[in-house]
Amino acid sequence: MDNLNGLAAFVRAAETRSFVAAGRLLGISASAVGKSVVRLEERLGARLFHRSTRRITLTAEGALFYERCQRILGDVADAEAELQHAMETPRGRLRVSVPAALHHLVVPVLPEFMRLYPEIELDLDFNDHMVDVIAEGLDAVIRSGTLTDSRLMARRVGPFRFHIVGSPDYLERRGVPQHPADLEHHACLRYKYPTAGTLQEWGLRTDPATPPWRLPATLVCNSAEALISGAQRGLGLIYMADFALRDTLASGALRPVLEPYEAAPGVFWLLWPSSRHLSPKLRAFVDFMCTRLIPAPEG
Repeated sequence: MDNLNGLAAFVRAAETRSFVAAGRLLGISASAVGKSVVRLEERLGARLFHRSTRRITLTAEGALFYERCQRILGDVADAEAELQHAMETPRGRLRVSVPAALHHLVVPVLPEFMRLYPEIELDLDFNDHMVDVIAEGLDAVIRSGTLTDSRLMARRVGPFRFHIVGSPDYLERRGVPQHPADLEHHACLRYKYPTAGTLQEWGLRTDPATPPWRLPATLVCNSAEALISGAQRGLGLIYMADFALRDTLASGALRPVLEPYEAAPGVFWLLWPSSRHLSPKLRAFVDFMCTRLIPAPEG
């Protein structure tokens, strides 16, 4: 602690260019500040200040040392703040933007989260449009894709992948597609993004030599639940994320097709404005969602 006190005396003296002013800020005498600086200079074997009767100024060595000391004292202050935050009860309003389809995963874990953190007030916005976390005053967002905003911190939530599925009845009537180009002859139920109004593409891996083919839009809908229900009723094939299909795949109500052509898995990320430490409420949300939302596979 003596070393840290010496660094603090040096930094305050460098900032104020006065032992007297530095002592006033630290609650000690100007003489004590001067002695701390002298001890520091002796230990380092370098002169840190040019001294005159009116003021003090940094030497070249002092200026270099000052920059490093600022970072050290900043890290210590952050460590203290993090410890204090960790001891506080997470509370307050938390605004989070989540992809619309992810409610299949988020809603089931909310009872446990709210039981663990009863003083956190969640404000969840389920939507698919791009958001500016900072400009819109959000505490956090969950999104997939490439991370490009350097103003944000990120933590991996977990992987997901898309399947093309149909009901056993539909596949018996229309046949099972063996190649992506076969989809031209199938009823394809397409998801329309509510905000942009554009149709979701079906990401499939194909040979570059494959002739161009058209993906039908037999039925267009902006509700994932409606598409799943339609597929279960034999209306056609849908392209949906695995987390939304968990129950229907497990029960056999829907069956995957074209699995060898499925695109590589994607990843969901939890993003929040860059900061050197998290508030207790945000830390609780990040830690909980990143461990509960998409649990790691067993084994």
